[in-house]
Amino acid sequence: MDLTDFAPGAQYIAGRLTRGSGEPFQVVNPADGSVVERIALAGPEDVDAAVAAAKAALPGWSSATPGARSEALTRLAAVLAGAADDLARVETSQTGKPVKLATEFDVPGTIDNAAFFAGAARNLEGKAAGEYSGDHTSYVRREAVGVVGSISPWNYPLQMAAWKILPAIAAGNTIVLKPAELTPLTSLMFARACTAAGIPDGVVNVVTGAGRTAGEHLVGHPDVAMVSFTGSTGVGKRVAEIATASVKRTHLELGGKAPFVVFDDADLDAAVHGVVAASLINGGQDCTAATRAYVQRPLYDAFVAGVAELYAAIRIGDPLNPRTDLGPMVSHAHRDRVAGFVERARSYATVVTGGLVPEKGHDGTDLTRGAYYPPTLITGAAQDSEVVQGEIFGPVLAVLAFDGDDEGLRLANDTPYGLAASAWTSNVHRSLRATREIAAGCVWVNDHIPIISEMPHGGYKASGYGKDMSQYSLDEYTQVKHVMFDTTAVARKDWHRTVFGDR
Repeated sequence: MDLTDFAPGAQYIAGRLTRGSGEPFQVVNPADGSVVERIALAGPEDVDAAVAAAKAALPGWSSATPGARSEALTRLAAVLAGAADDLARVETSQTGKPVKLATEFDVPGTIDNAAFFAGAARNLEGKAAGEYSGDHTSYVRREAVGVVGSISPWNYPLQMAAWKILPAIAAGNTIVLKPAELTPLTSLMFARACTAAGIPDGVVNVVTGAGRTAGEHLVGHPDVAMVSFTGSTGVGKRVAEIATASVKRTHLELGGKAPFVVFDDADLDAAVHGVVAASLINGGQDCTAATRAYVQRPLYDAFVAGVAELYAAIRIGDPLNPRTDLGPMVSHAHRDRVAGFVERARSYATVVTGGLVPEKGHDGTDLTRGAYYPPTLITGAAQDSEVVQGEIFGPVLAVLAFDGDDEGLRLANDTPYGLAASAWTSNVHRSLRATREIAAGCVWVNDHIPIISEMPHGGYKASGYGKDMSQYSLDEYTQVKHVMFDTTAVARKDWHRTVFGDR
């Protein structure tokens, strides 16, 4: 199966690619504005067909043994590994991310996720069976929730498809995934890889459509039992409103504004290199990217100078060039949104470096047709300013100074978000305090960004609730059922007297 042949259409329903019933749409390469694929978007009827396929496949898949589901996911990991080069190339063409990021992070991370959930499928956990009341044996069953409707974002299309699909089907659910219409291609490749791995038709379906039509119809569909969404907090609120109307289970992984807290005993060189990598990964289009650096005053000037120096050396250019560090934003509209934050910040802060749209790449590439934006460093912004509080989602870092530890941790927590954070220190007591007091779903110490399949990813506060990856994600996709057996064979139970009769 050629996973890169999208000619039949951009809807994957019951094991087949089909054309959508909605408007025509172009998937555009943001590096040069060229058209990658011309597709037809999904309409409500396509969503209905996909949900019907998932519903029809549910009895067989949910009743398959954990071992059978595990074997299918093991085969899937192998299919994905065999298509690794194609996956990286297509991911770069639709997102603009550097091919070295797609090759070394997105694709291998996705393959590892598949391998992890192949094992996790055979390890659904529950309380040990026992006679907890004395007169009964109790045990716990974990059962599939049903048909899952998932919506994934445009920044990591392949990985987010995996994060949604793998735990859902490992637990015995079937799924309809709606990827962002800007970047649907590797999600479709992932679904086709599921079929190539022998996962039954209808277990994994993909509908490529707009949020207002396909997305909202999927979330509100009466046959969808659970909704999982990754995206902005604003859209997440809308998803929750629709899902709540029919009492659906929801899992929301929303926005972030990650603090990067540097104490005065930190390794300065490590912190400078760490923040450059953590603020620029995927062009800063990452909800866990470092966006607010709080640096204790003794290190502040040297930190700013070090970051500015490294930012100036970043190689911007053709994302297919393996030496390129920073590709374009996902679209011109998003590039202009990022630039808008910076332009408004000029009235109240200092743009130390960056802030001007580049025209030539490091390799001489003409960048004027692409959605490029340079690494941009801002200082002097107030804590309550837009550039510190708002989710920019681009290669923009604001650096602020703090004095005492109390102030640094208070500032770190002073946004509505709570997805990720990091603390940089050589003092174990400081690090323990930071990991305890920073309100975020992930807190790194002396690093920022690495993720692993075995550990959960999810937020606090306005960053949402529920977990992707790890064994913990299976809690989102299973229902826990208590089963209780009487062990006495006594007709007249002692507790009956509380309802009728005497002892």
